[in-house]
Amino acid sequence: MTSTTRTVAVKLSEVCRFFGDVKAVDHVNLELFDGEFFSLLGPSGSGKTTCLRLIAGFEQPTSGSIQLHGVEVSGVPPYDRDVNTVFQDYALFPHMNVGQNIGYGLMVKNVPKAERETRVQDMLDLVRLPGMANRKPSQLSGGQRQRVALARALINHPRVLLLDEPLGALDLKLRQEMQIELKSIQQRIGITFVFVTHDQEEALTMSDRIAVFNLGKIEQIGTPSEIYERPTTRFVAGFVGTSNILSGKIAEILTGSPGTFAIRPEKIRIVDVGAPLADGMCSAEGKIRDVIYLGMHTRYLVELEGGADLTVVEQNLETSAVNARGSRVKLVWHTSSNRPISAGA
Repeated sequence: MTSTTRTVAVKLSEVCRFFGDVKAVDHVNLELFDGEFFSLLGPSGSGKTTCLRLIAGFEQPTSGSIQLHGVEVSGVPPYDRDVNTVFQDYALFPHMNVGQNIGYGLMVKNVPKAERETRVQDMLDLVRLPGMANRKPSQLSGGQRQRVALARALINHPRVLLLDEPLGALDLKLRQEMQIELKSIQQRIGITFVFVTHDQEEALTMSDRIAVFNLGKIEQIGTPSEIYERPTTRFVAGFVGTSNILSGKIAEILTGSPGTFAIRPEKIRIVDVGAPLADGMCSAEGKIRDVIYLGMHTRYLVELEGGADLTVVEQNLETSAVNARGSRVKLVWHTSSNRPISAGA
């Protein structure tokens, strides 16, 4: 099914949110489709969280339009929007047990107790916490508390679930496990997830599409592979992963064009200085100035004869060349790895 035939779940049109002179969200246009996992990615202060709060109704736009499934919701309070939000700090009631926390929204709506208990059990099964209904939040691990918060947000069957950096408080291993779990839950229930994060790996791992935010604006929207493999601006190339940025004279020497290019470090290979150059390849010679051993791979900083530096990453398939500092090498990469980007961004 193409995007032109998919139902639009969330639509932002020329949305602005200003706080005095601060343009937190600056003329943002965005369409999110039913059933997709969409991430708002960017550094602190880029506007991603404010954008999420505008969708939730916790903030109101200075100007512009926000629609949920075709209905204008600017000015509509959060409780009247068919969305729910999961926060980083879980926001669980400490005096309630797990089942009461999950079923709280149903109790407020006067759902009968028997139906409430059935739906709570269904949610516990969904987030893989069967038999935990009588435990208190203090008796749970961070990952389990996050699952309870997720179940509480999902029990009212919102059409859109908003997640505000929900994995930020977890340690690395648990965060990676929860990334896979969140994506699995989203695929099983089929609703739209809007996920805010500053973690590039998190966004690349889970998302169907990503919007990269910077200074209140969207720099680029695309699938994870499009964002990573074909960045369109200098900011995206530098923020999502690591890139070598070439422009001007050095770009012309290495690529044959004076434009601005991004080259991912893993696309470059280190070979002997005398190695022949195949057709369709770029090359540069230089000296390894620094070697950083990172376990699965090693990062090399190579100082080129033209004065620029290139970062190269090689997987440690055998033994890393940790003693290569000071060695003269040739760098080679395919011309297709030179990705043109906007020079001013």
